[in-house]
Amino acid sequence: MDFLSDTVALSRMQFALTAIFHMLWPVLTTGMGIYLVIVEGMWLKTRNPDYYHHARFWAKLYVLNFGIGVASGLPMEFQFGTNWAPFSEAVGDFFGSILGFEASMAFMLEAGFLGIMLFGWERVNSVIHYFATIMVAFGANLSTFWILAANSWLQTPAGGEIVNGKFVVDDYFQAILNPFMLNSVSHMFLATLETSLFVIGGISAWYILNNRHEAFFGRSLKIVLAIAIAVTPLQIYVGHLSAEQVADYQPTKLAAMEAKWETSPAGLPAPWSVVALPNNQTEQNDWEISIPNGLGYILEFKQNLSKPVLGLKHWQPEDRPRMVGLIYYAFRIMSGIGFFMAGLIGLSVIQWLRGKLSPEAIAEQKWLLRIWVLAAPLGYIAVESGWIVRCVGRQPWVVYGQIRTADGVSHLPASEVLTSLLIFAGIYTALFICALFFGSRIIRQGPNLELPIPGIDMQAAAETTPAEFVPDQRPIEAEQ
Repeated sequence: MDFLSDTVALSRMQFALTAIFHMLWPVLTTGMGIYLVIVEGMWLKTRNPDYYHHARFWAKLYVLNFGIGVASGLPMEFQFGTNWAPFSEAVGDFFGSILGFEASMAFMLEAGFLGIMLFGWERVNSVIHYFATIMVAFGANLSTFWILAANSWLQTPAGGEIVNGKFVVDDYFQAILNPFMLNSVSHMFLATLETSLFVIGGISAWYILNNRHEAFFGRSLKIVLAIAIAVTPLQIYVGHLSAEQVADYQPTKLAAMEAKWETSPAGLPAPWSVVALPNNQTEQNDWEISIPNGLGYILEFKQNLSKPVLGLKHWQPEDRPRMVGLIYYAFRIMSGIGFFMAGLIGLSVIQWLRGKLSPEAIAEQKWLLRIWVLAAPLGYIAVESGWIVRCVGRQPWVVYGQIRTADGVSHLPASEVLTSLLIFAGIYTALFICALFFGSRIIRQGPNLELPIPGIDMQAAAETTPAEFVPDQRPIEAEQ
């Protein structure tokens, strides 16, 4: 196979492997951090022990994801120096400093307060503990901001120019606030939150289906629903805005996303391809189902269709993405999951309004709960698909329109890159198995409802608090 002797292809595969694996973990921590802030805030406001136990239970899954995210993220950043040294040398004055901000400003903030959030319940004041939880969530999402600012700059470079093969920054803030930045950060923020909500909702549904702590996890499912009512439609809208930006700034990517080979002339709305089989060799789709004029109306071209919608053949083969089928279907998987999630939220809200999600009735909604369980991993698939569209669709450029991917790779023997690729694959497989093992163990054990409530005399609480607000009074055991 030719790619086994191709350093560029192997380096791209290695970075894709590390990026795809690493993305699984911060996607959950950034969104779940916000959820932890919400439930702990509700605990402080209401003193309902359920909210306290929710904060303690979900924090276990948070720290598991955090640990594996750190272990998998460091090798990915090291690759900029090992596999992509010419790229790093060319853009390091800006790109390198942004990654430095992410590590020193965001990751350190999250890591610094994580210990207080996990172990400070009975050691620090409740206000200080809540502040630590907020800082953990803020640090996780600040990390997302810096990563997306850096990646958006690769998509729409701004704030300087290439001089003698090196990017010279003229306006640092313009580079950070590049055209893609705002929509990219918003789209990813909503994606992490939506993914986390569906994971929490899916796990909650699993417990209810198995007749374990139905009232307890019915509460978490309703919290998820209340947040997702706003998040899911907003995510679809921001995704639409991002697609419009792709049409304006990266027309080659748009053509690949739609498997559009021929140019639609000005004044004629382009058809929208629903499903097709792209063929890179023949530069056409072997078969296709499309809606006439659909793409033009979806994108809402501001020029009143005065500009043509360019097809892939408008560019030379070396100036356009190669993996058209992958980009085409990754985009449709991402979009389809987004609409499915919005539909599930709408259906769940209808059942909620009908009283079917009350503690007495929720266990009877088995069909709805099973859908929630099946939907739990869909957010991950959508996020990974979106990043495939974003990064593979940028090719053949590592910095769009300025530095080609082939010029940014290190001149390493292909055999060495293949060896490191296989090592990474083995390590990440082991890490994934460990994550599944420990994550499933946390879920099987369930919440420890016998944990002492900070600042509450349990005997007095039993005498003065409604029964449903009092945790199990059995002897306290060590937290698992």
